[in-house]
Amino acid sequence: MEAPHSPAAETAAASVRLSVDSPEQMQNLGRSLAKLLRPGDLVMLTGELGAGKTTLTRGLGEGLGVRGAVTSPTFVIARVHPSLTGGPALVHVDAYRLGGGLDEMEDLDLDVSLPESVVVVEWGDGKVEDLSEDRLHVIIDRVVGDTDDDRRVVTLVGYGIRWADADLAATSA
Repeated sequence: MEAPHSPAAETAAASVRLSVDSPEQMQNLGRSLAKLLRPGDLVMLTGELGAGKTTLTRGLGEGLGVRGAVTSPTFVIARVHPSLTGGPALVHVDAYRLGGGLDEMEDLDLDVSLPESVVVVEWGDGKVEDLSEDRLHVIIDRVVGDTDDDRRVVTLVGYGIRWADADLAATSA
């Protein structure tokens, strides 16, 4: 019998920390990161409310050349943005309201979309890791509390063979 998947036991293949000082820079980071993405990539976004997860995803959508305005899919759970350039579609998921793990995520058929799309999941911790051994985890830390400070620290952590040779530091340019 195979042991259950334990994300905590995994070793990162690549990791980089970046400073982001504005929403515009967060969106630019998304555009830059999109250059590294290809069909089949799973991107998990982690951060407090208002950290910039959707802003980053908006930049990913622009960089991938997808159709439609990228907005938070909180109430629809998932939104598909087809490519306008012949590249992969962007599947944008907000798992915030989903309480279960992969079982509840299976209803969204992400495993079907994953091979030909870039799947971005906000609030996916503990819910989507089993979709792929290869994934990019984006952790966005911000100053919490009543502040208008736009500074963020973004940590990009690649897991699996897919990310072993990725130059994540190139996304800071």
